[in-house]
Parts: sequence; structure tokens; C-alpha cells
Amino acid sequence: MLAKKLQGFTLIELMIVVAIIGIISAVAYPSYKGMVASSARGAVQADLMALASAMERHSASNFTYKGAGEANADTGKPAIFNPYSPASEPEENKRYDLTIDTVSANGQSFVLKAVPVTGTVVEGTGKLYIYSDGRKGWDQDDNGTLETSEFCWSC
Repeated sequence: MLAKKLQGFTLIELMIVVAIIGIISAVAYPSYKGMVASSARGAVQADLMALASAMERHSASNFTYKGAGEANADTGKPAIFNPYSPASEPEENKRYDLTIDTVSANGQSFVLKAVPVTGTVVEGTGKLYIYSDGRKGWDQDDNGTLETSEFCWSC
């Protein structure tokens, strides 16, 4: 009588499959994480532009950029736009906090800033800035100052 041959996978075959999945995951996850961060950075750039437009509308109505923040403040969270990004999503999905960084003493210029939220995929990727004169900056090394090479959003 012939013995019936059992069908299935050997331990070696399963270990090889697990190793292949591990290698693919090790390559794919960082790439995925980078794409999510890049997408969030694109959203915050659009939100900073929209906040700058809101600042211009505020200035057209009030003849100054002053008083655009919460409680009529000159700096801090904006009262004229969502204080987070992506602005089109609920606040619990925020990746960046948007703030009015500075308004000049005469109220004729401003600097807006986007700060990455701690614990999100964009943490440690640097702050983004937009100035009333149209300049854009990305403090990639997050040292608090923008070098000449950082006055762009796609450096």
C-alpha cells in the first residue's frame, strides 16, 4: 500500500516568504512615509497661500494687517482662517499649526508660519514661512533662521 503524500508548505518555504515580505516592507514603508509627508507639505503650502489671501482681505477692509489674530491680536493663531492644516479636514487630522508670526510695527507687512505638529509624520521636517512680499521659506534644518538657500518651498 502506498502512503498518501501530505501537501502543504515546509517551514523553509514559509521563512523565505516572511523574509521577502520583510524586505519589501523595509523598502516600501519609508517611501510611503515620505510621500505622506510630501503630500502634507503641499497641503500646508496651499493653506499658507490661502491664509495670506485672508490677510490681504483683512488689510483691504482695515487698512492694516494688525488685529487678524484671535482676540484681535496681531500675532498668534489667526482669527480670519483655520489655525491648522490641512484646513479642509477636521482639526484632529491636523499636521501643521498655522500662526501669524509677525506683523510690522506700522501694520503694513506680515510673516506667516506653519509648524509641524508633534507626533505626526511631518514632525521634524521644518517650518514653512510666507512673507507679505511673496517670499516663501522652508527652514528644513529647523534651526530657527532661514539661510539664503532656504527661501523656497521646494529646495
